[in-house]
Amino acid sequence: MNRRAILNGQNIFRRETIGNKKNILSREAVLNKKTPRTPEASWKRRIFLDTEIIPKRRIFLDMEIAPKWKTILPVSSPKGLRILLLLVLCLCLLPLNGCQAKEPITRTSFHLNTAVTITIYDSQDTNLLDECMRLCEAYEDIFSRTGEESQLTQLNIQAALPENVGQPLPLSQDLASLTETGLYYSQLSQGAFDLTIAPLSSLWDFTAEEPSVPDEAVLKSALPLVDYQQISLSSSGSQSYITFSKPGMGLDLGAIAKGYIADRLKDYLLSQGVKSALINLGGNILCVGEKPDGSPFTVGIQRPFANQNETIATLDIRDLSVVSSGVYERCFWQEGTFYHHLLDPKTGYPYHSRLVSVTIISENSVDGDGLSTACFALGLEEGLALLNNLEGVHGIFITEDSQIYYTEGFSEAFPIKETP
Repeated sequence: MNRRAILNGQNIFRRETIGNKKNILSREAVLNKKTPRTPEASWKRRIFLDTEIIPKRRIFLDMEIAPKWKTILPVSSPKGLRILLLLVLCLCLLPLNGCQAKEPITRTSFHLNTAVTITIYDSQDTNLLDECMRLCEAYEDIFSRTGEESQLTQLNIQAALPENVGQPLPLSQDLASLTETGLYYSQLSQGAFDLTIAPLSSLWDFTAEEPSVPDEAVLKSALPLVDYQQISLSSSGSQSYITFSKPGMGLDLGAIAKGYIADRLKDYLLSQGVKSALINLGGNILCVGEKPDGSPFTVGIQRPFANQNETIATLDIRDLSVVSSGVYERCFWQEGTFYHHLLDPKTGYPYHSRLVSVTIISENSVDGDGLSTACFALGLEEGLALLNNLEGVHGIFITEDSQIYYTEGFSEAFPIKETP
């Protein structure tokens, strides 16, 4: 994807300039602050849905192998979105000697704190599935914030020590690459997405049997430690480094790690000659090519708070990623207040953006991860304006009052089949 950032002078994505002209930089220019170009900002079209909002519902997780004609995969989103991706995987008859196509091979396992499902349509080599699951384990050992021996955990331990303030700490190649991506989206959103949110996110446990709101004083004491502008990346030869300017800072890459891993799994499958597959990392859907008969995969997006089989729309997808962020999965109620896992780095509490979900269609899954979280944090108008100024990405925004907004040109890129 050709990444471009909305800038106004030296400030990235100024909220008061929505609807006016914006300056655009490439990813490299965002990180290096080069001279911007200026296109017109574009707007949106919206569609109204009339649906009843139900505050709480069960989390469903389908671990079954895909049946022959259609599979419905209720999934647990990596960013906490209870959004069902309905994958209509219709097997076809290949015209080779009139023989029926072979069943796809598929495997589901639990990694990265979610269900991971890999389905391959043009190969019967189960070793490919074995290697995909092995890769998930290996990447979990790098990016997990809670795993005691992970590279990220060890980095955060080092960052917390006063003697390491201002000292370059070494990063592995994968950790450096994902950290650079996280820094890019932090800058692009002017901190609405912030990869240094670990001091805050570590205080919340949305997966506990009885989650609760952290002490307000403890949250306030962690706020000064969250600031992406207080870290810097450097390199010497092939070795990358990160420097923290305050003791107690730390990284949380959970918002973008699954997208990065999905992209690496796709790279691996392509290197093995696979041309038709689906990668599902807890709701991060990444299509490898198309179905063996040349038709697209059909991805359906569930209507929020509705029955698990209700979709707001279905989309025909070829060789692209579909990623969503929202408020329903990792959440709880306390004293009549709804709390979800998408935290505001400036307050320590969940965002109140009046959105319930954001879905991003992009070439790379890691970009869908970063943009879905950033756009949710920015809210409807700013999120739409951001996406409308980026090439190769499209988005769907659903608000609390069940209205749906699409980015400019969405229907031309993906004919929308809406569900009444």
